[in-house]
Amino acid sequence: MALTGKDLIDMGYEPGAWFKTALLEANERNLSGGMLRSFLDAQKPAAKLPLRDGLTFHRNIRAETEHEMANVAKVDETMIELCRTPTLTEAAVMPDACPAGSVGTIPVGGIAVAEGAIHPGMHSADICCSVMITEYPEAEPKVILDAVQAVTHFGPGGRANGRRFTLAPKLLDDFRENFYLRDKKIVQAAQEHMGTQGDGNHFAFVGTSKASGHTCLVTHHGSRGPGAGLYKLGMRTAEQFRRKLSPDTLKTNAWIPFDTREGEDYWAALQIIRRWTKANHNCLHAAAAELAKTLSGRRFWNEHNFVFRDGDAFYHAKGATPVDAKFLPDTEGLQIVPLNMAEPVLIVRGETTSTNLGFAPHGAGRNYSRGAHKRMQGDRTDQQVFDEETAGIDARFWSRNIDTSELPSAYKNAATVRAQMDEFKLAEVVDQIMPYGCIMAGDWERDAPWRTRGKARQREVNRRH
Repeated sequence: MALTGKDLIDMGYEPGAWFKTALLEANERNLSGGMLRSFLDAQKPAAKLPLRDGLTFHRNIRAETEHEMANVAKVDETMIELCRTPTLTEAAVMPDACPAGSVGTIPVGGIAVAEGAIHPGMHSADICCSVMITEYPEAEPKVILDAVQAVTHFGPGGRANGRRFTLAPKLLDDFRENFYLRDKKIVQAAQEHMGTQGDGNHFAFVGTSKASGHTCLVTHHGSRGPGAGLYKLGMRTAEQFRRKLSPDTLKTNAWIPFDTREGEDYWAALQIIRRWTKANHNCLHAAAAELAKTLSGRRFWNEHNFVFRDGDAFYHAKGATPVDAKFLPDTEGLQIVPLNMAEPVLIVRGETTSTNLGFAPHGAGRNYSRGAHKRMQGDRTDQQVFDEETAGIDARFWSRNIDTSELPSAYKNAATVRAQMDEFKLAEVVDQIMPYGCIMAGDWERDAPWRTRGKARQREVNRRH
C-alpha cells in the first residue's frame, strides 16, 4: 500500500512542500521501517530555530545626563531583543550607541557576533560607511578645503555624465560577475556614484595634526547606491531563509547562512563593495591633491557598518570601528574616530579586551533624533545657531542650506565619549586632527526639484489670482 501524507504526519513529520518528492521516491523504492525513517529524516527541512534566551551584551557606555539616561535605556531595550537572535554568540555596545530603528534593530555603536551567518540588517543600508585620512605636508588647510569642495559631490544621486571618475576595469568586471552586484541598477550606480559622498552625517573635514603639524583631509561616507542596492537584495535573500529557518526571528535580524551559495556570494559581494568604497574615498583625496598642486603623504582608512570575519564568527559592526589587527588587513593599526565638526578627529590604536570584542566607537553618536534636536533650538534661526556653534572654524554646507541637525550640539558630548573610551579601555588616542573647517551636504531637500517645482506652481497660481 502506497504511503500518503497522512502516514508521514502520523510518524511525527511536519507537513510541507517536501512531502511530495519524498513520498514519490519512498514509494518508488518501497521503503519501510528503519530505512524509511532514515530516508525521511534526511529529506525533511532543518528544524526551525527558536529565539534564544540568556545571551547578555557587554555595555561599554554609562549615562551621565537625563538625555543620556533615556538614550541608554532605549539602547538596552533594543540590545536585549537583538540578543534573542538564534545565531548570535556575543554582543556589545560602544559609548556612541543610539537607537537606529524599531526595538530589536542593532543600534548605532552596536557589535553582534554570529556563528556561520551574515545578517544584512546588522550592517545596514549604508554598507562600509568609512573614514579616510590623507596628510598633505606642504599645503595650507584652506587650500585643501577649497580643493575638496571643488572636487567632491554631496546630495542624492550620482555625478552628471562628463564629471564622473573612472571606475577601474577590474573592479567593474567584478561587479558584473557577482551574483548580487551584476544587477543593472547596481552596476550603473557603481559608475555614477564614484566620487560622491551622499548626505546626512557624511563630511569632508580639514585640520592639522597635533603630532606632525601637517594639514590633513578626513572624509566620511559609505558605498552609496551600490551598497544600498546590495543591502536590498541581501535582505530579500535573508528573509527567504528566515521563513524556513526561524520564523520567530525579527525580519530586521534575518540572516544568510554562510555555508550556502547565497552566503558565499554575499560575502564576496561585501568584499567588492569594500574595495569600491575605498576607491571612492581615494579618488577624492587624490583629486584634491591634484587641484591644490600638492603632494599627498600618509593615507589610511577604516570602515564601520560592515561585517568582519574570524573563522566561522562574523562580527557585525553597526557604527563601530575595528581596532583588532585581525580586522585590519590594510592599515598600520591606526584608526580614525571623528566626533563633530568643531572637535578634533581622533587617531586611535587599540586591541581586543574581554568587553570591546575588538572594536572602538566610530564617532560621537546622538542622544535624540534630528527632528527633536531641531525643535530644541526654540525661536533661534538656523543662521543664529550656525554662527554660534561654528565660531572659529570654516564650516560649509555644499547645498548652501544650513542643516542644524549636523551641527555640534546635535551629537553626544565629545568629552564624555572620549572619557568613556578611556574608562572602558576601548582605544588609546595617539594623535588629534585639530579642526580648521568642514563641508557637509546641508539641507539639500530645501531646494529639491519636487519642492522648487511645487513652489513655482504655487507662485503661478497666486499670480493668476
